[in-house]
Amino acid sequence: MERLRIDKWLWAARFYKTRSLATEEIDKGRVAVNGQPVKPAREVKVGDTVAMRREGVTRTVVVKGLSGVRGPAPVAQQLYEETPGSVQERERAADQRRYAREPSLAIEHGRPTKRGRRELDEVQRQGWGDRWSASVDHDPSRKR
Repeated sequence: MERLRIDKWLWAARFYKTRSLATEEIDKGRVAVNGQPVKPAREVKVGDTVAMRREGVTRTVVVKGLSGVRGPAPVAQQLYEETPGSVQERERAADQRRYAREPSLAIEHGRPTKRGRRELDEVQRQGWGDRWSASVDHDPSRKR
């Protein structure tokens, strides 16, 4: 086997769980072979460079072997070799995700429930009144 469709190779190399997922990603323009955007029927050969963009990180690999069947992970890893620049970029992105988390992920609770909304309204009606601050030293009857 000298050549193989890119969607089939990506599936066999275990970059995507199904061939249809690989095809969708290729159609969205997230896969390039030798720096050129491709279509699912594009054939790859040993020595080609494949760049895939997933989750904001571009992963670049060199095709080392071809296989038309999906095998176990250790066998699939022998079909490609990741470039040193790609490994470095992936590690940098992992560090960035670890140390600089997305702010929206810190939100533990979304919108309040109907019950929670009623509790908030009750607290505002009784506890805060017309005060704009929750400070203890504020006395509305005191004149400045």
